[in-house]
Amino acid sequence: MAYNAQLGRVGIWAAALRTDDPARRSQVEEAAAELDELGYGALWIGGSPSPDMAYRLLAATTRATVGTSILSIWQHAAPEVAARHAQLTDEYAGRFLLGLGVSHPEMQSGHTLDHPLADRPYSAMRSYLDMLDNAPRPVPAAARALAALGPKMLRLAAERTLGALPYLVTAAHTAEARDILGADPLLAPELKVVLLGPGADRSAAYATARDYLARYLALGNYRNSLLRLGFTESDFDDGGSERLVDAVVAIGDAEAVRARVDEFLGAGADHVALQVVTPDMTALPREEWRTLAEAMPLGG
Repeated sequence: MAYNAQLGRVGIWAAALRTDDPARRSQVEEAAAELDELGYGALWIGGSPSPDMAYRLLAATTRATVGTSILSIWQHAAPEVAARHAQLTDEYAGRFLLGLGVSHPEMQSGHTLDHPLADRPYSAMRSYLDMLDNAPRPVPAAARALAALGPKMLRLAAERTLGALPYLVTAAHTAEARDILGADPLLAPELKVVLLGPGADRSAAYATARDYLARYLALGNYRNSLLRLGFTESDFDDGGSERLVDAVVAIGDAEAVRARVDEFLGAGADHVALQVVTPDMTALPREEWRTLAEAMPLGG
């Protein structure tokens, strides 16, 4: 598919690219422009970004695909998303990829929990896709993707969208997801990275990883996904066992991270979205992005 080639092999995933703060916009736009120049194929805006946030990054770049990873279907009405998608397509044809997800029951606001499909995420996503299909300017299947972990959502991603954007997964999950999706749909997993310089303290790196993982390991959908992969409840304690951390976080220098990227690509990923984890996740880790760019297969 055309989008798969446009995404390249490696992109950057960062919640810090998501901002409504006017004081930070210029910093984010400057960082996005540099990521584009470095050769990353896609910029993935973490959290539940609005299409307007994607617009700012599209305006700041000339080549990279900009994707939402993910836009929560509970927080953004489908007719409005479809209308904004049409505008972005007209202005930046082929460079905006709408990543959609059902988010997490533990993180939803009260109005979300009152939704008639709040306890049926699969049905809710199907309904949302139907609304995108029936909009005055429909969002094409090839211009949207799903945050899919389990078999049902992965199959839906293959049937109704470009493919899947799995988060907090292993290379083994990537191989299983490829089997479920089939050969053609996009498979673009996220991979967390704690980048180590010469003489860096690995124990401190594990602490940084665990501090960040702890919030996700409290969420049911990620726990269930990891349990399906053979982890146990004890692996979730204290921010994750060493074997779990090693499976979902690439810890090491740039070459070590490249080896993990190659592992995911070899397992069936079309594209890997790297998320640099640091003690301050509100900061833009531009030096780490530059270091990784030198080691990554950004040319194809």
